Amino acid sequence: MTVKDQIKKGSSETLILALVADRPMYGYELTQELRKRSAGYFDMKEGLLYPTLHRMQKEGLVTAEWRTPATGRKRKYYSITVAGTEALGDQKAEWKAFMTQMQEMIG
Repeated sequence: MTVKDQIKKGSSETLILALVADRPMYGYELTQELRKRSAGYFDMKEGLLYPTLHRMQKEGLVTAEWRTPATGRKRKYYSITVAGTEALGDQKAEWKAFMTQMQEMIG
């Protein structure tokens, strides 16, 4: 696994929480929004997305609800919980500290 892949994998939970903090989203929508907001840098595959979502659901960071839109098929929408909002705040602070220290080290 490359350094880039490791960094992306390590940030997947924070990225998902940041997206569902804006509004509930279903899996495919999450991947598309992530790709759009990052100008293609983050391209989360299903093999990482769904296991991460399921783990986050078990940990109480997100909830899931099946919805059937008027013009489509049934989809599972993920929403952030109070615990997820707290975790996102902690993770943002940790990422900022990490990036500050990394910049200090590598210039």
